[in-house]
Formats: sequence, C-alpha cells, structure tokens
Amino acid sequence: MSHPDSSGSETPRLYAVTGAGPVGWTVAEQLADAGHRVRVLTRSGSGPDHPLVEKLSTDVSDPARLGAAFQGAAAVFHCIHGSRYSAEAWARELPAAEASVLAAAGAAGAVVVFPESLYSYSEPERPMTEDGPREAEGGKRGIRTALLKARAESATDTVSVVASDFFGPRVRGAHAGERMVKPVLAGKSLMVIGRADQPHSFTYVPDLAAAMIAAADRPPAWNRVWHAPTGPALTQREIAGAFADAAGTRPPRVTALPGWALKAMGVFSPDMRELGETLYQFERPFVMDSAASQAALGLAPTSLNEAAAATVAWWGDQGQ
Repeated sequence: MSHPDSSGSETPRLYAVTGAGPVGWTVAEQLADAGHRVRVLTRSGSGPDHPLVEKLSTDVSDPARLGAAFQGAAAVFHCIHGSRYSAEAWARELPAAEASVLAAAGAAGAVVVFPESLYSYSEPERPMTEDGPREAEGGKRGIRTALLKARAESATDTVSVVASDFFGPRVRGAHAGERMVKPVLAGKSLMVIGRADQPHSFTYVPDLAAAMIAAADRPPAWNRVWHAPTGPALTQREIAGAFADAAGTRPPRVTALPGWALKAMGVFSPDMRELGETLYQFERPFVMDSAASQAALGLAPTSLNEAAAATVAWWGDQGQ
C-alpha cells in the first residue's frame, strides 16, 4: 500500500476512515501500524491514539466538510452505522451519508470501501457466496439492498466487504459481543435468540479490516462485493464455549429464546421488534462462504482459538 517516491524508497499513503466503532477503529489501527497516515472522522473526534492517526471532529453527512478531509487520501473506509438499530434510523441516515461520502471521495479521486452485512442476501437458506442474489426487500434488509445498488450506480469506485455477525476486540453490541462474552467470563449462563444448535457464521473484526485494506489496494478488486475471511460456521453454543476455553472458565449453560417469545416481546418493545426481523438468521443455518475472496485477496481467517483469546484478553483489559 506504499508507493515509491522520486528516490525510489517507499513512502506512506494517506487514508481516511469515517467512524471509530469496532470496524473503523481496527482499520485505522492496522493502517497506522503498517506505517500509513490515517485521518479518522467522527462527530466526537474519537479514534486510536497513534502518532500516525489524525482525529477530526466532522459530521460526514455534510458534504462541504468532507472535501478537505478526503483530499490526498488513496481510499476512504466508510465505517459509520446508524445511530440506532432500526429501519427508521437507517433509512433516515445511511443513504444520505453514503451519497455525501461517495461524492466527496469521487472528487478526491479515492475509492470508497464499505463494510457490509449479509442482510441483503435473498437466499440465506443456502451457503452464501459472492455470486449469490442480493435482492432482499423490506425493513433493514431492503435498506442494505438499496445501499448496495446505489454504490453500484455511483461514478465513484467502491468496494463492499461483507461480514457476518461480528466478534473480537471492541465488539460490544453484537450477538457474540457483551451479551455473550460478559456472562461467559463471569461463569454465568447465557441466553441466545432463535436456537443454540444451528450453524451460524461469525466474522472476526480484525479479519474484516484486513480484507477491506487489501481490497482498497487492488484496483482490479474494485466495484464488486467480497466476503471477509470467515472461519467455519459455529453454533452459538460453540462460540460461547470457545470464549470459555480462552478464559479458562467452565462452558456456560446456554438457553435459547424461541422465535415466538421474541415476537411476543416485540409487541411491547421496539428493540425486540427490530431484532425479530433477523430471527431467520438464528433459527436455521446461516452460513457464508469466503473461499473465493480469500483466494483473490490472499487472506485467511484467524484461527478460532487465537481470535477467542484476543477477544477475551480485550475484555479483561476493560475490567470485565
């Protein structure tokens, strides 16, 4: 990702990252650790503390603020999600923010790299590959479909790197985040949604970040969808057991909240109603295949033992 200067030596590039959640933070860290300059844009001015990381307080929905921030960047990693996990928030916030970023990045001559989910896949009952149909409609799934179509229609070069449910350092609000890891570390039982015994793909966030960076540096890989390197599918009971093994605690007792109960709770709870929209992912096998992307990008998923150990170590540093 470096390029030779007039003396023939390698010089670092500048990259812009919008958002400092688990994905944006990890992308920025990996780029900076590789010797590149990184400009992190968030409303709060947060981001990794690193001599090569410049943290800017910027509202990315304002196109006028992005031009200068993206100037000179080889790539923009757009890692901002909605303010809430709801179709209403996503519809209100995400299309406008992506349009602003695409316009500003295009003017700056930078490719835009997006982390993406499996929500748009319209045949999730079979193993999902990069060539699978992404035509899901309605709610949050339909919004992700529309975002992918807008990227494909944009004059700006883009790359979308798909991941399944996250786990890893800094991952909190996820099925394999604090709702799972904290009870495991405390030696307590835990409850999952759907079924605890169905295979489900989980993506280690550092592997997603590495794939996004690799794709950004390969123009032939642009303007298409790739899959982040993701290990073999695990049941929710199995990934909880992996965290327990890494922590040296006993395997947790895992119970499941059945779909009918979640739907009943959704009558009174908007959050449960939003969660219920993706219940299909946890009641039946939900498996992504990343073999083609791994070959194209020259990457492989981190082993489960190593990834679980890093996740548990990060939580230990948080005092959990």
